[in-house]
Amino acid sequence: MKIGLIAAGEKLLSRAAHALEHHPRHVTAAVAALMLCAGGGAFAVASDGAEDQPVVRQVLESVVALPFADQLKTLDLHAFNLYRTETTRANDTVESLLSRAGVADAQALGFLRSNDAFRTRVLGAAGRNVTVEVNDSHELQRLTARWATGEDATFKRLTIEKSATGQFVSRIEMAPMVAAARMASATVRSSLFAAADEAGIPDSIIIQLVEIFGSDIDFHRALKSGDRLNVVYEALEADGEPLRTGRILSAEFVNKGKAHQAMWFQEAGRKGGYYTLDGKSLETSFLASPMEFSRVTSGFAMRMHPIHNTWKAHLGVDYGAATGTPVRTVGDGVVEFAGQQNGFGNVVIIKHNSSAETLYAHLSRIDVRKGQKVNIGERVGAVGATGWATGPHLHFEFRVDGAQRDPVQMAKHSVSVPLSAAARPEFDRLARSMGAQLAAAGSTTAVARAN
Repeated sequence: MKIGLIAAGEKLLSRAAHALEHHPRHVTAAVAALMLCAGGGAFAVASDGAEDQPVVRQVLESVVALPFADQLKTLDLHAFNLYRTETTRANDTVESLLSRAGVADAQALGFLRSNDAFRTRVLGAAGRNVTVEVNDSHELQRLTARWATGEDATFKRLTIEKSATGQFVSRIEMAPMVAAARMASATVRSSLFAAADEAGIPDSIIIQLVEIFGSDIDFHRALKSGDRLNVVYEALEADGEPLRTGRILSAEFVNKGKAHQAMWFQEAGRKGGYYTLDGKSLETSFLASPMEFSRVTSGFAMRMHPIHNTWKAHLGVDYGAATGTPVRTVGDGVVEFAGQQNGFGNVVIIKHNSSAETLYAHLSRIDVRKGQKVNIGERVGAVGATGWATGPHLHFEFRVDGAQRDPVQMAKHSVSVPLSAAARPEFDRLARSMGAQLAAAGSTTAVARAN
């Protein structure tokens, strides 16, 4: 009996499925009618036992369709312009640059080929940002490029755009750059410049950093993996685009676990300079290096002489650099000698005071003459390989009473310019602000790396 009921149920379900497959509309209508009748029955039962039921009225309203068609037509007529920024490359042509920027416009291609300002100021300068505006057919509407004009805080803006007549026109305008503060942080793994590249810090900022802390940190010989830096610096912007870096506003460098801090401060009526955050001046009478940050091939120590193949004291510092790299005097003084001197080749000797003098050897050229006064940081020659040299480098000596001294130590112990008592309140207020900015630079980078 039970088996028969199951068989009957399966047969009924099979027929229902067959009906649904071949007559879906009829089955749907039947189910809807059944539900309507059931609902009505339920309503009748409920109504039979209720009193004072509200009167139900049927209200019919005409519905006006929304004008979607008109809106769609309006959207079809609306034009969307697209913007893109590309960076010029050394081997760029008009075609390659426009192609990367997503421009497909024969008229624009012809105009830019014949535009002198675009060819010389944009294609002729690798690393320049070019912003294009195109319509939805990838036709050029506007092209903009900016560049710094020189050492002043101004820039030029080249704008090429399509006029109302459909022809391209170009113009060059000059405008002032705007200074903005930027924060950055980096950790040394292999080298200082590699760390800066990874963090997006410009080389010019790293060179300034070395100059600021050069008398306290031997960047040529004392850097360790894990050393870190935080820096706040000026960026000169043109229409929001950074074109040039300014000076470092504040910096911190942790070397071998010891933190060194500095900030820029200028007293009224005095030359500005860098100070520790507690007010000690970092401006000294001697620079730690006669060159901007470079690789040191030999330090102030014993070495195997490359020509004579004998161990001897190397009473100076050798800076490996390309021929022609500028060499500067590490302090104010008078040129005592400028010419050739045996194994030193082309050499310059500068007398700084009654006891101290510096020597610059193996120069490819000499840019000063005997008896000439020179100021700290002024160029005196260029790196070369004259005399007894196996390759281009600068041999530098710092002598006191005729005896060679370590130039880094001499810079560290030279006289600095103290902060005046009158400027102290303003300095302390600024130092608190700079300290907070350096802390923010380090914490922001730490959060970014964690994410």
